Amino acid sequence: MLQPSRTKYRKQMKGRIKGFATRGNEVSFGTFGIQATERGWLTSRQIEAARIAISRHIKRGGRVWIRIFPDKPITKKPLETRMGKGKGGMEGYVAVVKPGHMLYELDGVDEATAKEALRLAGHKLPLMTKIVAREEIF
Repeated sequence: MLQPSRTKYRKQMKGRIKGFATRGNEVSFGTFGIQATERGWLTSRQIEAARIAISRHIKRGGRVWIRIFPDKPITKKPLETRMGKGKGGMEGYVAVVKPGHMLYELDGVDEATAKEALRLAGHKLPLMTKIVAREEIF
């Protein structure tokens, strides 16, 4: 699963997810991509589950790019613990996703296969997504 090799601080504030993605919002590497239309967090497990769904459907036919990385540490207090006594322990890492952010890109397969693979990946994610294709600029 994806996680940073090292971080400057062990725990981070929760923060708010405002606005829309201004960077990483276009198909840059592949021909087809899956784009978030909602804001939220994606855990490293969810990112990996969607990647596996894409890889299984294209059967080593094309190339997949993961355009998000879980670098935000999430903490959680143990079950049945009273309030107070400081912040909870590390639970895992999440990627912060804004609307318009490109999540995965795909190349080297035909349109029908790419759309079906990305549709399957979208079902693994807790956010609403849409499938987009690269607009060729001449």
